[in-house]
Amino acid sequence: MVRSDARANRARILAAARQAFAEDGDTSMNQIAQLAGVGPGTLYRNYPSREALVLAIYQDEVDRLTGSVPDLLTTLAPPEALRRWTTDLVDAMRQKHGLGDALSPIAHKTISEQSYGPVIAAITQLLDAGKTDGSIRADAEPGDFLQLTGALWRAAPDRTQPMLALILDGLSAHRHRR
Repeated sequence: MVRSDARANRARILAAARQAFAEDGDTSMNQIAQLAGVGPGTLYRNYPSREALVLAIYQDEVDRLTGSVPDLLTTLAPPEALRRWTTDLVDAMRQKHGLGDALSPIAHKTISEQSYGPVIAAITQLLDAGKTDGSIRADAEPGDFLQLTGALWRAAPDRTQPMLALILDGLSAHRHRR
């Protein structure tokens, strides 16, 4: 069982690293320790390398994103929940791209493999909710949706929402009925 102070240290380290890397991808591990208010030993005990820290940031983001689906579906209609979730996903993909220089090709492959299943499961949950209430067309496939939205992070930020609207319009069961 992990002590609460150890969990708090890891949370502070991840938050500090996420912010530091977003501002400057070359931030040193010692700078991250200072920003998190922990000693270098604590940082390296939890994250023995820069790559381990970046992978932990990715995994934390995937967990946050995939874990948000039930709450979104409780408060929003499925198409709106899918729009909000996808916007968060695109933001995370942009951040991941910015951190990418810190990862080796093997680490890139590892994080992609680790995140694919949970992301597809989250998309499936969102699409299934829309299929059930009749707002999303029955032939919508999670893998297709992920592939289409994968292009959004490369788009200019001011184009993300208009492009996402086009994708979501294509999912609408109301527009697809023959």
